Amino acid sequence: MARRRPQGRPVNGILLLDKPVGLTSNAALQQVKRLFKAAKAGHTGNLDPLASGLLPLCFGEATKFSAFLLDSDKHYIGTCKLGVTTTSADAEGEVLERKPVGHYGRAEVETVLAGFVGDIEQIPPMHSAIKVNGQPLYKLAHQGKEIAREPRRITLYALELVSLDGDELVLDVRCSKGTYVRTLAEDIGRQLGCGAHLSALRRSGAGPFSIEQAVALNELERLAESGLAALDQALLPVEAALGDWPQLVLTDNTAYYLRQGQAVQIPQAPTSGLVRLFVGDQHRFIGVGRVLADGRVAPQRLVSHAG
Repeated sequence: MARRRPQGRPVNGILLLDKPVGLTSNAALQQVKRLFKAAKAGHTGNLDPLASGLLPLCFGEATKFSAFLLDSDKHYIGTCKLGVTTTSADAEGEVLERKPVGHYGRAEVETVLAGFVGDIEQIPPMHSAIKVNGQPLYKLAHQGKEIAREPRRITLYALELVSLDGDELVLDVRCSKGTYVRTLAEDIGRQLGCGAHLSALRRSGAGPFSIEQAVALNELERLAESGLAALDQALLPVEAALGDWPQLVLTDNTAYYLRQGQAVQIPQAPTSGLVRLFVGDQHRFIGVGRVLADGRVAPQRLVSHAG
């Protein structure tokens, strides 16, 4: 049986979307994909409907590098509602318990926050997309089931108190991949003794990108009225996903052998790690290489010849 060709035009690049509250990441992706009339696109890390902010979308060849954005560090501004715990640890869940909120001083709260900074273990919430025996946890949660979850090691690089107003804390969170800010809010509430849930969340950074670079959905709709060329102007190049990784420029001849899967010698290569690879005077991006122990560079992930 012949495979169906994807519908849409070939679009390559990265769009930084400022996702609005109320949409799932996938719903936002599908709306943007339709606007671009794109054949292939994917998002790089889920944002709950409750959350807004930076959602990098990868089109075409950029989807090959989305894993690097999935694995990248994140930056959030989150609001904790003290005194109320919920089934999902956020505002979408049902209320489990209400407790009086003490008159916490800034120093008291900051002492609690300091205890979370660094490498910590976090138990993922039941309302998450993590799969156990092939079943997403949130599906089990919707059936009223709760199962034991293995704690995960995460890193909080910084956890700062932006404001403290009665029963609301606004936090600035810089963290590693896999961090659940709603679980963090719940744990902070437990430490304070009054309980808490996450009432609002905005992602302001992901990997090399910041929210200042992002485009709102209504702005994209406005651009679409001017045609596809106007939309394409909003795309970043595929290699933007790799931030400021070291880059190497290959000759056409060296690139030919690399494309055949061979490790090659490249002058001025770093001694280890991943590198961005470009070809010729035009510095055309061809993918990612890995520096081997003997100093040669092996292909890790390459764009297609058409990319």
